Amino acid sequence: MNTGSLILVSAPSGAGKTSLVRSILQNDTQVVVCISHTTRTMRDDERDGENYFFVDDEKFDQMIKAGEFLEHASVFGRRYGSSRQEVDSRRAAGQDVILEIDWQGADQVRALLPDAISIFILPPTMAELERRLRARGQDSEQAITTRLAEAKTDVSQASRYDYLIVNDDFDRAHEELMSIIRASRQLRQRQMQNGGVAALIDQRPT
Repeated sequence: MNTGSLILVSAPSGAGKTSLVRSILQNDTQVVVCISHTTRTMRDDERDGENYFFVDDEKFDQMIKAGEFLEHASVFGRRYGSSRQEVDSRRAAGQDVILEIDWQGADQVRALLPDAISIFILPPTMAELERRLRARGQDSEQAITTRLAEAKTDVSQASRYDYLIVNDDFDRAHEELMSIIRASRQLRQRQMQNGGVAALIDQRPT
């Protein structure tokens, strides 16, 4: 069985990353998302082990010390981390694993796993990003101001990613993201894990 791809997906808050990833999961059963650990409070519509693994700061520190995270970062005063064991086991099972992480986390993963494919989701404009944040109705004015300031920092890191997708039209952005994931399955290093393909290519001319 071929080892699955590791796909890093980053975006500023409000760019549509979560909706795009959700649409991928609904259309391709080979793709899964690594459920992150977080120290933030669980919301009313969330479930532990489904949206996140909710842990306290003490447990999070223990996991860092034990080297259990592939990456971890602090975002808006809350801590998030991706389990190394979960990522490894899912990839070993042939699944393509998406990590929804910020640019700091992506840097950590790329340093450990250079074969990871990185994708940054961009809003069409900063004005449109602000409109989307306000339309959600989830944040206070102060929170929106903070998110917009963070978004400028996030966007400034986009050039470090392998692929950039502008989420202006959702359906088109979905197809672009899906095409990158499917193309990753045809990479030479992944196809060569297939014994039949390797044997075919390695044949000596007669």
